[in-house]
Amino acid sequence: MNDIILVVDDDSANLMLAQKILGKEYRIAAANSGMAAFRYLEKNKPDLILLDINMPGMNGFEAMEKLKESEAYSSIPVIFLTADKSVETETKCFQVGAVDFVGKPFVPDILISRVRRTLELERYRNHLEDMVKEKTSRIKEMQEHIIVGMANIIESRDNSTGKHVKNTQMYVRMIADELKNRGLYTDTLNDEYIHNLCNAAPLHDVGKIKVPDSILKKPGRLTPEEYDSMKMHTEYSQDIIEDILSDVEEEEYVKMAKDVALFHHERWDGTGYPRGLKGEDIPLGARIMALADVFDALFEERCYKPAIRPMEKIMSILEDGKGTQFDPVITEVFLSMEGKLREMLM
Repeated sequence: MNDIILVVDDDSANLMLAQKILGKEYRIAAANSGMAAFRYLEKNKPDLILLDINMPGMNGFEAMEKLKESEAYSSIPVIFLTADKSVETETKCFQVGAVDFVGKPFVPDILISRVRRTLELERYRNHLEDMVKEKTSRIKEMQEHIIVGMANIIESRDNSTGKHVKNTQMYVRMIADELKNRGLYTDTLNDEYIHNLCNAAPLHDVGKIKVPDSILKKPGRLTPEEYDSMKMHTEYSQDIIEDILSDVEEEEYVKMAKDVALFHHERWDGTGYPRGLKGEDIPLGARIMALADVFDALFEERCYKPAIRPMEKIMSILEDGKGTQFDPVITEVFLSMEGKLREMLM
């Protein structure tokens, strides 16, 4: 007998009768008024409420309105109890959100069959909701794997074999979590924001697919013309994300992915590209991505440069960029994580 039924009726005889009829199959809680019902609900959540309409103080319809206004109670199914079997009353019962109504005096077989049916439907509905959540979760997981796989393929063109995608996503997560733990950027950094940012990180360079191999794989310094062509990858990335994801993904995630891709080469002092944004006009996610991207570019070997060692040298380069290339607060936090980075990478 796992199901709990709250019976709300100002007539003690009706409460006793409901206990007698339903008590063999269900646990019964009783309240003799609307206010008493809400005192019970403060500490308990029944599986079903049987609610009398005509009660002094707070009638059933008023109690139902209060239930529906509360996020904690609104999902509890309600069956109205009433001696008024008119069409108008029946119609109003359903209009205010009841799943059923039962006439008084109670007919035992009718009462117990209505209760059984309601609880069975509620269990079925909850099962369907769980199935939908599980299916949605699987679809999202598949999408994330596809996105990372696509980014890895693009990154492999310059012989990074997708390592840059994995690394930058890891650094972005570390930085965002540390900022949140320190109570920084609290108006923006929450769990959902960090989740979207980490899922957007693999797409930050997706526009490189449109950059010619002769530029992307060039072992030496780029000419000014080649550099201008390379810089276009931020614009290309935004367009690709818009084309591929705008119809199938959540709006906030798509916006995050476009911001990170378009603005992660902007600089704190306003001398970056493609828009020349400055300071906090650069979206927070892009400022975090910028630091993660540069750290990995320095730490790993690239076709145009060897890996920089020791790590102190990389940290010195980042320190020099604090307040010019990078957000000074984010940079300071990242520099303080050197010990953790050493444990992971060295």
